[in-house]
Parts: sequence; C-alpha cells; structure tokens
Amino acid sequence: MFYHIKDLQFNARVSKPDPRFARLLLEQFGGPNGELKAAMQYFVQAFAARQPFPKEYDLLMDIATEEFSHLEIVGATIQMLLNGVNGELKDVADKSEIMQLLDGQDAKENMIHQSMTNPQFLNLSGGSPTLTDSNGNPWHGSYVTANGDLTVDLRSNIAAESRAKIVYEYLMQFTDDKYVKETLQFLMTREIAHFQMFEAALNNIQPNFPPGVQQGSPRYSNKYFNMSNGSSFRGPWNEGVSPEQGETWEYIENPVEHVLRTNGMLDEEIVGTTRTMESAKEKTEEISKKRSEHIKNAVPKGENQWSKYEHHEHVK
Repeated sequence: MFYHIKDLQFNARVSKPDPRFARLLLEQFGGPNGELKAAMQYFVQAFAARQPFPKEYDLLMDIATEEFSHLEIVGATIQMLLNGVNGELKDVADKSEIMQLLDGQDAKENMIHQSMTNPQFLNLSGGSPTLTDSNGNPWHGSYVTANGDLTVDLRSNIAAESRAKIVYEYLMQFTDDKYVKETLQFLMTREIAHFQMFEAALNNIQPNFPPGVQQGSPRYSNKYFNMSNGSSFRGPWNEGVSPEQGETWEYIENPVEHVLRTNGMLDEEIVGTTRTMESAKEKTEEISKKRSEHIKNAVPKGENQWSKYEHHEHVK
C-alpha cells in the first residue's frame, strides 16, 4: 500500500528555466539507468524475497519506494526547468521568458533542431516530463533485471547504483544552476548510500559466491587465457590467488596450444587449488539443500497469505 505525501523528499529548486538541460535530465526520468528503472527493479525483485528473506524484502521495498521519491524529484525539476513552456507555446509573443532564452535566430534554430531530434521534447509533451530518455526513446520494461536469486539481484543492484551515480556526476557538468546542482548532488549521494546498503545485504548472505547455488568446476575456475596478441599485462586478476576462492591463477600464455593439448579442455587437470570435483559437488549439494529448505520453510503449504493485518487503536 502506497501513501503519497505531496512534499518532496528533497527541496528541489531551479534558478531559471532551462529547456536544454531539462532534456538531458530526462535520462534519469525515463532512461535505462534512471530512477524509474531502479524503482521498478527493486520493486519486482522484492516479490521473490518477501517470505524467504523478509529483512531483504524490507530493504528492497524501502529503497524502491525511495527511488519513486527520486523520480518525483527529477520530474519536478524537469517541470520547473520547462516552466512556462506550455503557456509560451500558446502565446506567440516573443517577449515571453522562454523566448528571451532563445533570443536570436541561431538559438531558435537550435531549439527547433532539438525538438526535431526528440519530438516529445516540446512538440508532444508541451512542457512536461515524458517517460523517455534524453533522445525520446520510451522507457522499456527490459531495463529491469530480476533473477529470483537474491545474491544475483543484489549484485545487479550494486551495478545499477554505480551507473546511476556516474550519470548524475556527468549531468552536473552540464548545468550552472546552483539549485539544480544541489538536487543532483543529493540524488547522486543517495546512489552511493544505496550501493552500500545492497553491498551490506549481500555480505549478510553467506556463502554468497559464486552467485546462485552451483559451484564451478575446479578444472576451469582459476585459468586465465591470454587471448590477444601484443603486450600482455599481469595483475591480481591473472597472478597470485583469486579473491573469492583463494585459488592460484594459472596463466595460459598460448590458449590455442593449450586447448589442442587438452583435447578441447576435456582432459584438463586440476592445478592451483585444493578444490576437487567431489568437493565442488558436495558444496553444491550442501548449499542447494540449505537454500531449498530455507525457502520451503518460509512458504506455508496450502493456503497462503501475503500480509498480516494488525488492528491498531486510533489515537484520539
């Protein structure tokens, strides 16, 4: 149940109308890394977590709801940046505030060009936000990723918050409006906060590597293939030990020769790790049983009820 409070979470302000930046800001309203995408992603993911992971469900729903709040902030800012456009479009007088921003033929032609490359920018919306990215591409449900495995979804969310953060960081470079920058700074900072929340939630699920249940084969999990000619570089991704499983990286200098020698990797030997095929199988069965029992025990057999409605006496 959603209850809308008409005050914004952050007191969004603008110094003056700026239709061109309003168009850029549409990226965070209806773009693939925007607030609606985040809100819907966490909202959808929450369903699978509701009964087996009630704490994480609460986290997902709280952040999803906050993202709707951020969508409202972005939409309000866009609206204020387009302030007066609807009225000016119905008033042919060049003395209007919006038209003063377009003083001169070049400025007007530039605005016409923007309108042509993004028809919804002015021609269709008449001065209100549209559920599109900055180029007029409509928002799409395929932006949302929900895999039904919390360790996968949380990693996806960490990446989503990272992308949203960097978009706000870029956007801040294209406006000189100090009030708009304040709003973008707030929104960018909340992406950092959400990143940490999702990271903490992921760390709270142990074990959580690899994502899902199935363990990787120890024959292939620590191989690094040098798949390009020219200068080769070494780093913690191909030398020393792997960060999660503590296996010693095996650097395959000549992948073609190695594949031929091992009969297309079918005869690959286990090196650089204490894991065995049997231990990997046992680990898979152990985690599979643990996760399966956890979910089965959380979901009642037969009749099920999503919410429990507690009666509260109204305070008089």
